[in-house]
Amino acid sequence: MIGGGTGAFIGDTHRKSALSSGQFELIGGIFSSDNCRSLEFARKEGFDLRRCYKNVEELIAGETALPEEERMQLIAVVTPNASHFPIIKELIAHQFHVMCEKPMTLNVDEAKVIEDLVRDNDITFALAHTYTGYPMVRQMRALVEKGLLGEIQRIDAQYYQGWINSIIHGNDTRIKGVWRLNPEVAGASCCMGDIGVHAFNLIEYITGFNVKEVLADLNTIREDITLDLDGTVLLRFKEKLKGVIRATQVAGGVENDLTIGIYGSKASLKWSQENPNHLCMTAENEPARIYKPGNSYNSDLCEMGQTMPAGHPEGIYEALANIYKGIAKSIRKEQLTHGEFPTVQDGVRGMQFIHAVIKSNRTNNTWVNIEN
Repeated sequence: MIGGGTGAFIGDTHRKSALSSGQFELIGGIFSSDNCRSLEFARKEGFDLRRCYKNVEELIAGETALPEEERMQLIAVVTPNASHFPIIKELIAHQFHVMCEKPMTLNVDEAKVIEDLVRDNDITFALAHTYTGYPMVRQMRALVEKGLLGEIQRIDAQYYQGWINSIIHGNDTRIKGVWRLNPEVAGASCCMGDIGVHAFNLIEYITGFNVKEVLADLNTIREDITLDLDGTVLLRFKEKLKGVIRATQVAGGVENDLTIGIYGSKASLKWSQENPNHLCMTAENEPARIYKPGNSYNSDLCEMGQTMPAGHPEGIYEALANIYKGIAKSIRKEQLTHGEFPTVQDGVRGMQFIHAVIKSNRTNNTWVNIEN
């Protein structure tokens, strides 16, 4: 692992999820840009300090010097956004498989470079769109594929959080201390780049449809903040199919409200991350139907990701563990079911979405094509 040391929620999530997948053991890495803090964390976690490195160059040199059967197979990159591209570029060039936090890069050009490197080096690259690992998201995808909704006529996604409120309504020092509000580190967007892109990814993952155009209206909330903290994005897919993404990080008191609805001519589906074991299907003149994991009526892809008996709730760790299971199968060259983990193409699409949204907002809320 690179990054994710003391106090890092994302690093902790990756460590626990990779281990609980039953496929990986964390053996070392670089847990902080401060080597003393990195080694302190490594000692606390009981890692072999000989496998804990000062920087990426030292890691690559140290691991490639080992026999192939002993060296690290997968590197999880959980650093701030701006460092993703140079790190993963070097790792892929030296034949390391990579799991990277999203967004994959800072811009589309960098994303396409990574896409080419992944293809040319024949390595496994996964992006941490964790929500695609939830069994009921995978069941939602399967029900859409079966055509049970009829003609899809509307797609809505909402991702609301409130955590930035306590920061932006403090003092300027606190604002400057948050890297997600710094464009040099976070990139062109805060809200849409952090959580709006999750909603976008889920829409394309579940429906199989590509968003063609976007029209965005973003809000920085305060004059002294340059990146968006709130926004609405209208979506165009194909003729007669439209949708919307609403995302905010300033909804006071809201925790992690990610909800997606797919509305069809025969039936509709709705799923919420805060109640992830329930997938609701509604149809005219029928009672609402609730799908739950751990039942034989679900798709194979859904049940592959269910590790507990029916009625025992699972959550974010298990969802990410399902992605790690897919990564392990890919590294071993085992047969994969489509959709087991987000790929480099999802990373490219995410960057195309983010930058199309930013362009739309800057050009007086005009429709902007997303590159295919």
